[in-house]
Order: sequence, then C-alpha cells, then structure tokens
Amino acid sequence: MTHDHHARRIRRDRAVHAAVAQDLLDPHATPVAAFVDLQGIEQTAAELRAAWPRETEVLHAFAAKANPMVPILALLLRHGLGCEVSSPGELAQARAAGFPMARVVLDSPAKTQAELAVALRDGIALNIDNFEELERVDRLVADGAAAVRVGVRINPQVGIGSIEAMSTAGRTTKFGIAMADPGNRQRLLAAYAARPWLRWVHVHVGSQGIPLELNAAGVAEAVRFAQEVNARRDGQIEGIDIGGGLPVDFSTDGDSPTFADHVAVLRDAAPELFTGGFKVVTEYGRSVMTKNGFIASRVEYTKRTGGRAIALTHAGAQVAARTVFAPKSWPLRVLAYDRHGLPSTAELEVQDVAGPCCFAGDLVARERKLPRLATEDIVVVPDTGAYYFSSPFQYNSLPMPPVFGFEVSDGDVVRFHVLRAAESLDEVVARSGVLPASLR
Repeated sequence: MTHDHHARRIRRDRAVHAAVAQDLLDPHATPVAAFVDLQGIEQTAAELRAAWPRETEVLHAFAAKANPMVPILALLLRHGLGCEVSSPGELAQARAAGFPMARVVLDSPAKTQAELAVALRDGIALNIDNFEELERVDRLVADGAAAVRVGVRINPQVGIGSIEAMSTAGRTTKFGIAMADPGNRQRLLAAYAARPWLRWVHVHVGSQGIPLELNAAGVAEAVRFAQEVNARRDGQIEGIDIGGGLPVDFSTDGDSPTFADHVAVLRDAAPELFTGGFKVVTEYGRSVMTKNGFIASRVEYTKRTGGRAIALTHAGAQVAARTVFAPKSWPLRVLAYDRHGLPSTAELEVQDVAGPCCFAGDLVARERKLPRLATEDIVVVPDTGAYYFSSPFQYNSLPMPPVFGFEVSDGDVVRFHVLRAAESLDEVVARSGVLPASLR
C-alpha cells in the first residue's frame, strides 16, 4: 500500500480554495489557520499497519509530542494506533482522547515519583531511563505496585545523524543507559537477572536526520541485549520497544522513506525481531502526521527592502518555531495561492516570506523563488502536521490559530471540522496570569 501523493496535493488545493469560499481565511478575522487532512491520516495509519508483518505482534504507539491535540489522538486511536507520552500533560491528553492505558507507553528522562506510581497503578508501559529511576521503581514494587509492562531504555551509542539535537544514540546523549560505557552492560544484565518483572527493552536512535541503517543498528543492539537476558532466564524479555525512526522528506509531497522501507532495513539488521519471539512497540510520530497538515496565511503586506521583495504574513515563529530558528535543519516549502485560494500563476520572483513576530529573523523562507506575492494572497506552508501548529510558540502573546480538519468528497465538496477553535484575546490574557489581591 502506498500513499497517493497526487491525491494529497489535490485535497490540499481543494481545501485552500474551499477555506477561502467558506471564509475560514477571512483577511480581517482569521488571517491564519491550520488544516489537517483527515483522509490522509486514515491512509497513513493504514500504510503503517500494513508495513509490518501480521505474524509480529505490534503496538504502533503514536508519539504524542508530534501532535498532542486531543481530536488528532482520538482519530489515531480510531485508526488502530496506541499512544506514546512523555509528560503528565501528554498522558492527560491521551486519556482525554480515549486511549485504554494498555495502549499507552510512558517515556521521559525525568519522571517524578508520582508519574512512576501512576504508570504502575494504571498498567501503562513504562520505559525506565536510568539506574536511579530503576531504584525508585524497585521501592514502588516493594510497596506492592504491579510491574506489568516495565523495561529499560538503552543507549546503543551507535552514533548521531545530520541533526545532532535529534540524535538520541550518541556517546553522551542524555537518554537511556549507555551500553558501551565501562561496566554498564554487565550491571544492566545483573539488574534484569535480579528483577524477573523487567520484561521489555527500549531503544530509540532518533528520526529526522538519522539514516535507516543507523536506526536499525540501534535496534539490532537492543535485540542482542534481549537475547543475552533470555539466555540467562528463558523468555524473560517478551518485547522490544524500537522507538520511532522514520525521517521525513520536506522537499516534496512524497513519502520517502516509507514505513515498508524501514521494515525492510530492520529485517536485514535484526531478523530476530520478526521471528515471533518478541512483541514489538513502535513510536512513530513525525512520519505519521507531517504530511497530513499545513498552515495557511493571508499576506498582510508586501514591501521591498534593499532590493529584496518581502511578503509579511501571519505565519511565523509562533507556528513554525523550528524552521524559523533552525532553517538549515528544518527547511519547509512555501506554496503561493492567489486571494481566491487558487494556485498562483504570477511571475516568479525571489522573495522573503516573513511572519508576524517582532524580531528580524522571523522568516519561514529566505530568498525563495516563488510566484510574486500580493496583499491578500495566501501562503501555504505544507508538511507542518507534526511539531508545528500543534505546539505553538507564545512569543508576542500571539493567539493560537484555529485548526480545521477537512475531508474531500468524490464530488470535490470539502467539509471542515473545527479541531481547535481560534484562541480569543481574552484567553490570551487568562493564560498570562492573575494579579493577586496582595499586590493590588
């Protein structure tokens, strides 16, 4: 099964045009909004499930950090996914979305005593990050807590990819127990031997900027460690959580690599993962949602500075912080539509596309050749369904934009659903605090 990328582009074009027709991008009221392709989510989830062999018992736990919006999580649950969470907030969002706790995985390098107790009480899969955390769990188990799905995260130290901040298996990475550090492997083997309730192993090498082969090398190390544990106590390790690991191509509408590509590389590097001896958990996030969301903004003004054309829009760092602050690592495409929501046919020109934030670097595109933008034209920033509008940056107290899910019927009728209403100015003020009576 492969995603129809041409159909994805058509749905996006139809949605932009319909959003204008239905006043969802009113230049005077809602000049910026985000959109989620609901049919795309369904297709992506189906592709993920189909990529893994039926004989392998797999829980695909969507990494909530990629898009923790409750309606998105609820849709992914409906389409057969579980949920991986890394904070009390994400866990609360997963609960609100309706996930059974048996389909939830908790990862975090800094879990509190209370978080650990809740995870054990509710049967949430728990990946322990370090030896001190293991001691905390020991005390909870000694006090009667049930250790149903507990494992330890290892750092296989296989190396970093092209984006160091996204690489989680370097020599000094903060996550997990470093397996190549002197004494750690034997100490961890002894920890498993002393705790029959440690039944899982977790590894995550990173995703964006990580070659599939590097990811697979980390998974292979986790499999080898599991086999060592099982050689000492047969069947103790029942499952391996392989984390995420699928980078996204931000330069096209295509999916490259695919979930099937990842599985093929894993088969070569760690064939024992597919023999039926281990349950598997995946934690794909970015690769599930990126292509299924986009941001659209009206152009408020255009100007020329130093001979350069600049389009001033309402989509900047507040919805695309990664690209604004690290454009070389997180480049995004920018698509130009006319004021009616149709793909622009204007003459090409090198332009900057700027956001509304009050600092000079708030640009989503620098010196980009695009159809010449004019006031009230629409700039679309695709591939933003993960880590962008779902986690807004609150600089300048800009309100969160509305988020609309959309479906396109066979007759090209577009139906929109409000997934998150536009934040009001009253709500902006409310989240900025209340002056206590003692200071009035």
